[in-house]
Amino acid sequence: MNAAADESKDAALLGALQESIPFVRRPFAAIGERCGLSESETLNRIAALKEERVIRQISAIFDTRSLGYASSLVAARIAPEKIESAVQVINAHPGVSHNYLRNHDFNLWYTIAVPPDSRLGLEGTVDRLHELSGAESTRLLPTLKLFKIGVRFDVGNESKPDDRAAPAYTEASRRESDPLTGAEIEFVRLMQRDLELVPEPFVAVAGTLGMGFDEAAAMHARFLGNGRMRRFAAVLHHRKAGFRANAMGVWAGPPDDAEALQRLGERMAEFQAVSHCYQRPSYPDWPYNLFTMVHGKSAGECEATLDAIAAETGIRERMALYSTEEFKKVRVRYFTGEERAWEEDFR
Repeated sequence: MNAAADESKDAALLGALQESIPFVRRPFAAIGERCGLSESETLNRIAALKEERVIRQISAIFDTRSLGYASSLVAARIAPEKIESAVQVINAHPGVSHNYLRNHDFNLWYTIAVPPDSRLGLEGTVDRLHELSGAESTRLLPTLKLFKIGVRFDVGNESKPDDRAAPAYTEASRRESDPLTGAEIEFVRLMQRDLELVPEPFVAVAGTLGMGFDEAAAMHARFLGNGRMRRFAAVLHHRKAGFRANAMGVWAGPPDDAEALQRLGERMAEFQAVSHCYQRPSYPDWPYNLFTMVHGKSAGECEATLDAIAAETGIRERMALYSTEEFKKVRVRYFTGEERAWEEDFR
């Protein structure tokens, strides 16, 4: 098989893996059938793509809020000489999943999640990190409205900057807020692990849960149906997949017009190149209340998408914040007890 054919099959496989992996007895056979591959060829290609660090992890992608966690994006202004020590402090919190240096006076940007039994809570935790990091200013930027979330990289190079599609996961997808049962918490703990590359990985998951396969499949379906799980899929190392630029487009929408913000957010979310779209609070020193995350193979690709959004929405006051250094990028790990231990250390 020639290199072009290999690349085409890998692109098809990566597309399918990012979309969804079915909770069936032989999921890799099912994925392979969609891509014209045998089960063994599918497993071998996935193993190679993980070895090449194109695939980061294959696991459940849960909705943080629906699990009872509180989370937020945080912007901090840190003096350049304090960046290194601030990063160490912030990255040490187990609920911090992403931490980047960006091209703005608010130069350090991180995301944090705290569990339902957090003693400090979200605001208290961020206040503590503000003190410990030596930040000059810290702005809490929680999601006020979710218009879209779902990272899917077009590894086949078929999309255009202004391509549109209905978002797969929005605020309306969240249908469950009751506390999780003990069995459901154990399900989350297991399903957030990297899926084993064997023919019947979910059979082993069901066995560990002490359930029959059909019972575990039904729980999986419930988590998808009520929005607690956005999907079970592969997450890529975006730079290894060829997407070397990411721009956080921030937009100053009308601050006192909720209906207009809703319409603008929904229109922004329709752009396929937008992976995340939120309404967040604004501040006197931060006028931007709409956020769109865009990934591209170059800064030019990102700018083309942001220009298309600007043309569609008419918003003139905007910025593109690029990550200049990545300090941390991991998946949130739920119900581990690590946050409680951190709070005990820093009470």
